[in-house]
Amino acid sequence: MKQIVITGGGTGGHLSIARAVKEELNRRGVRPLFLGSATGQDRDWFGEDEGFSEKYFFDIRSVVDKGVLGKVQSMAKILQAAGKSSSIFRKEGVGTVFSVGGYAAAPATIAAIMKRKDFYIHEQNAVMGRLNALFAKSAKAIFSPYLEDSPVKDYPVSDIFFQNARVRTVIKTVIFLGGSQGATAINDFARKIAPLLHERGIGIIHQSGKRDFEKMQRFYREAGIDAELFVFHKKLHEKIAEADFAICRAGASTLWELVASQLPALYVPYPFAAGDHQYYNAKYLADRGLSFVVRQDALQKEDVQKIFDADIARMSEGLKGLISPDGAAKIVDYMGY
Repeated sequence: MKQIVITGGGTGGHLSIARAVKEELNRRGVRPLFLGSATGQDRDWFGEDEGFSEKYFFDIRSVVDKGVLGKVQSMAKILQAAGKSSSIFRKEGVGTVFSVGGYAAAPATIAAIMKRKDFYIHEQNAVMGRLNALFAKSAKAIFSPYLEDSPVKDYPVSDIFFQNARVRTVIKTVIFLGGSQGATAINDFARKIAPLLHERGIGIIHQSGKRDFEKMQRFYREAGIDAELFVFHKKLHEKIAEADFAICRAGASTLWELVASQLPALYVPYPFAAGDHQYYNAKYLADRGLSFVVRQDALQKEDVQKIFDADIARMSEGLKGLISPDGAAKIVDYMGY
C-alpha cells in the first residue's frame, strides 16, 4: 500500500483533524507522514508524536496580510518547500495526500497536484479557507459537515465527547469557554450575567484563559459567587459533560465537540475570523434551532434571557445524530486505507 501524507495546520482547528485521522490510521497499522510548518502550532502538537513515520516542518509563512514584497518572499519559500515535498513523496513512495488546510498545507498540496497524487481535503468551517478553495477542483473529495455533496459529513471528534453525551432537560450549570488564551468578550459577558445566573441557583464553570484569569478571579470573589474558574483544564471534556449550556466562540472543533456532547450553546463568533467563518459555523446550528448566535458587538446583558427561555431538551435532543463517532474512520475508509 502506498504511503499517505497528512498535511496542514497552523492552528488547533486544523491540527485536531490531522490528529484524529492519524490516530485512525495508527489503529489500522499505518504510520503516515506529516508535512507542516515550523512557524505555527504544528511542532507543538506533533513534534514528539510517534504515530508518524516521519515529520517535516517547513520554514514557511502565510501570504495573507503582507505587502507585495512579503507575499513574494512567502510564496518563494512555499514553492521551495513544494520542491522538497516532491522529493519526499518520491523517497517515501507516497500515493495519497490528505490536507486539513491552512497555509502549512500549501507545499504538500502543490506537490500532490504536480505529481498527480490522490489528493483529499478536509474543510472544517462553513466558509472554505482560501487554500482549500484554491485547490478544491483538484481534490478527489472534500470532506465537510457543511457541504451537501461531501462523501463524509461526520466531523472527526474524540470518542470521549460522544461517551459523555446526554440530553439536557434543565439548566443547572453554565460553562463559559474562552479558550486557553481567553476571549475577553466572553469573560466580559460572564461578568454581566453571572449575578443573574447565581440568583437562579445556576452553577458556573469558567475557562477564562491566562490573560483575564486574575480579573475574573477577583470579580467572582467580590461578587460572592463560587464559580469553578481555571485557565486551562487537561480534561475539559469532563467539565463540558457537567454543564447544561455553554457560552463560547464558534471555532469548528469547539462547536462540533459540543454537538457530540449534545450541549446547546450561545455562540459569540470571533469577529476577525477569516471569511467570518465562525459566524457561519454557528449559523448552521442556529438555523436549525439548535443553538443561538449573537455577534460580539451586539452582545447584551439581556441575551441571558435566551438561556432562560430555551427549550433545552429539544435543542439537546436535536444535536444528537448530527455527527456520528466514526468520522475519522469513514474518512480513512473512503481514502482506501
